[in-house]
Amino acid sequence: MTDDTVLYERDPKYIPRVAAVHDMCGYGKCSLTAAIPILSAAGCDVCPVPTALFSAHTKYKVFTFHDTTDILDGYLDAWRKENVDLDGVYSGFLGSADQVKIIQRLYREYPKALRLVDPVMGDGGAMYPTYTRALCDAMGALADGADVLMPNLTEASILTGREYPGQNIDDATVESLLDALLALGAKSVVLKGIDRGDGKRRNYVATAEGGAKGRVELVHDKLPYMIHGTGDAFASALCGAVLAGRGLAESARIAGEFVRHAMEHTRYQPRFEERGVSFELDLGELTTLVRE
Repeated sequence: MTDDTVLYERDPKYIPRVAAVHDMCGYGKCSLTAAIPILSAAGCDVCPVPTALFSAHTKYKVFTFHDTTDILDGYLDAWRKENVDLDGVYSGFLGSADQVKIIQRLYREYPKALRLVDPVMGDGGAMYPTYTRALCDAMGALADGADVLMPNLTEASILTGREYPGQNIDDATVESLLDALLALGAKSVVLKGIDRGDGKRRNYVATAEGGAKGRVELVHDKLPYMIHGTGDAFASALCGAVLAGRGLAESARIAGEFVRHAMEHTRYQPRFEERGVSFELDLGELTTLVRE
């Protein structure tokens, strides 16, 4: 592994405050119901900015969806009047294209905050049901200036205007995608979910300043089942590790192992494939980051 990039110098006595700009899902653990406990376990003060309200996540056939765009400016106005300060802005699922402007407002008002962008748009080559092409196009604006951009292969393809290549891509395609994502203006990229059919899952970390030397491959054992919400759990754990003062590649490794361990516990839960990743028994792995 090359020298690891540390994005946040953690004072062990200080609890960093991070805005989690995500939807709130009543049933099925993802988005804020993952971000709040996971970031909290990593020693962060989580300030939710709910971009939508769902009765359940979109893997279920029946769910209600309420777009919160109209309330968010007033919500953030109240923060400013109370002098709320932020050390990070972590964004994920958005309810409308106009919400990109809400995140950009946070960037303007908190210029020193880390910009942690999970460009949640889809998976398996398809957009999520509530997403539109306009929303995906708007999402691309958040890549420019992101301290960490964390797409899966579907999202990386949308952001770079490429056809979805499937999960089994070779090193040359990985390099090409990483270069294209960094060319959008991201300072660093964590590309998730490469699967070459060898029983392993691979994630890749790249930094704009590091060039070829700033590329790290992280390999994890693959489990023989899929679970909804692992992407949100991964991104939240990565953000938590970064804000605990760990290097970016180390943070991505920690997040990958945290999710794998949580998936192992999840399979014992009823309807686990749709219910979401059960990470509760593994939160201690993240608490340890700020106790050491």
